[in-house]
Order: sequence, then structure tokens, then C-alpha cells
Amino acid sequence: LKLLNDIIPGWITEYRFHPVRRWRFDIAHQELKIAVEIDGAVWTQGRHTRGAGFLKDCEKLNQAQLLGWRVFRYAPSQMGQMVEDIERAVQPRH
Repeated sequence: LKLLNDIIPGWITEYRFHPVRRWRFDIAHQELKIAVEIDGAVWTQGRHTRGAGFLKDCEKLNQAQLLGWRVFRYAPSQMGQMVEDIERAVQPRH
């Protein structure tokens, strides 16, 4: 979280983004509508890689898109890539 706040302040954890459902983003910047989801246990049949969990993730992320969010997903081993991607995402678009 500190690395993201060093890029641009305002990142928080466990942000509840949906007005009705209890879904939360692992990390989010409310003003920029950018979220990060960190999916653990990807090699050990964790919740995000089994059928029911995967389908629930699809529903959550699709609803987030409909609300205007850009959501980035990573495994814990991809934190360096996450920082690089967020740096690019917050750059002004031309």
C-alpha cells in the first residue's frame, strides 16, 4: 500500500465499491476508480481458481466494470508488476 501511495496518495484497503452487494476490493483509489485484486493460492486450487469462486469473481469484476472501475488482478508474486502497471494507469492520457 505504501508503494502505491508513494505514486499517488489516496489508496485504501478493503474498499466496499458496490452500493448493494458487500463486495470489497483488496486495494482501491476511490477518486480514480482504480482497484487491485490480489488472488492468492493460484497454484493450490484456492478459491479464485476453483469453479464456484472463479464464477463469483467474474460477477464481481463485471459489476465493477459497469460501475466504471478499472480493476487489475495479480497473484502475490506479481507485486512488482502491479506497481509498474499502476504507475502507467495513473499517468495522464493524451
